[in-house]
Amino acid sequence: MAELEVVIGLEIHVQLATKTKMFCGCELSFGDEPNVHTCPICLAHPGVLPVPNEQAIRYALQIGLALGCEIAPHSIFHRKNYFYPDSPKAYQISQYDIPIASNGKLGEIRIHRAHLEEDAAKMIHVGESGRIHGSGASLVDFNRGGTPLVEIVTEPDLRGAAEAAAWARLLRETVRQLGVSDVNMEEGSLRVDGNISVRPVGSEELGTKTELKNMNSFRFLERGIEAELARQRELIASGGTVEQETLHFDPVSGSLTPLRSKEEAHDYRYFPEPDLVPLAPSEGMLREAQEALPELPAARIERYQSELGLAGDVALTLATDPWRAEFFEAALVSGDAGAVPVANWVTGELAAAFRQAEIGPEEGKVTPESLAALITLVQEKKISHGSGKTVLAALVTEGGDPAAIVEREGLAQMSSDSGELEAIVEKAMADNADAVEKIREGNGKAIGAIVGAIMRETKGRADGGEVNRLIQEKL
Repeated sequence: MAELEVVIGLEIHVQLATKTKMFCGCELSFGDEPNVHTCPICLAHPGVLPVPNEQAIRYALQIGLALGCEIAPHSIFHRKNYFYPDSPKAYQISQYDIPIASNGKLGEIRIHRAHLEEDAAKMIHVGESGRIHGSGASLVDFNRGGTPLVEIVTEPDLRGAAEAAAWARLLRETVRQLGVSDVNMEEGSLRVDGNISVRPVGSEELGTKTELKNMNSFRFLERGIEAELARQRELIASGGTVEQETLHFDPVSGSLTPLRSKEEAHDYRYFPEPDLVPLAPSEGMLREAQEALPELPAARIERYQSELGLAGDVALTLATDPWRAEFFEAALVSGDAGAVPVANWVTGELAAAFRQAEIGPEEGKVTPESLAALITLVQEKKISHGSGKTVLAALVTEGGDPAAIVEREGLAQMSSDSGELEAIVEKAMADNADAVEKIREGNGKAIGAIVGAIMRETKGRADGGEVNRLIQEKL
């Protein structure tokens, strides 16, 4: 069997953080009593007319610009026809052939389109089977029906489950930093569908795709894609063919269940919404949307790598966490430690100190200036790296001046000039004669026992490099 290449595209639904619904004045809410935020418009009573939510349009423009999309000079709404209990109109108002934004890019992944639409109501399944035709029942809460959505559709550029999950995280953080949605997956304000297929390596033709619906966490998204890829590979290896269908992934059992055959565009009988005029953003709206954009994660990652020389994983960690990024940049300008050391301390030792103290970053008392001063003390070998972590633990919970904490706790680095460190090294080598013999026989790892004994004796005040030099000298 020919080697297969993975091809994945994502469809992401983002609930916008407006005060009211997309086409009526009903308040948006989460967790309220069912069916208390409804009106004749979102319940599709005869004769009512929708009115677009201006703030939703402004938010959609910000998303489109943040994704590097072309903004359509005018776009139109369509009716997407389907019959299901969560849609009282028996159609959804969406955008089809002229979306508000298209042809963008986030990182290395191309964006096919981003369009406005309204969300469906929420189905609540109760009873043993949770289905109307079984022993249970399905209820409908129309509070969510009509919530403004932006659907973002990628090109099939992703080549693995882990890459898909990582890119979806980058998208979520991008939208979060825009302030247009809380992108809370647990509450459904960010929902991800995956279109998954395989094809022979080197082929340009796309394979038959299946769709995984409504993954509610990035871990489940990755696991669901892996499960579907395994199913498709096994099916092809056994001589079968992949059928286009929509699937549900159960994260508890790891099983995949068919929901329905995958619809094509013509199945929805799209036609222009006769009750809504085209959207034509003014120059002022576009300018305001552009000016509202902060420095976004993808741009920050590029700047950190190209201008500051940070490793890709460190740049990603900083850029996707606004608190860390702000703290890093403030520490960087308040001292001369250098970008790479400061970034490594912020993402490594500082993160570990918060975990050890069991507090969040916002609760900590360490300042960017004190961290920069601490890193300088380590770089100048006034304290060891281990002592630096001890000082940092105090800074996180107490705050204060690093130099004062060093003095108070007696953490100043031992000098080899005094002979004290040399004497401790000699004693450690004598106490670990078997390790010394192993080193002489060529087992370099045995030095760890001697170094460990020295660090315990000096309580971390000895410089690791100087300790190793002295041991090698005496060998």
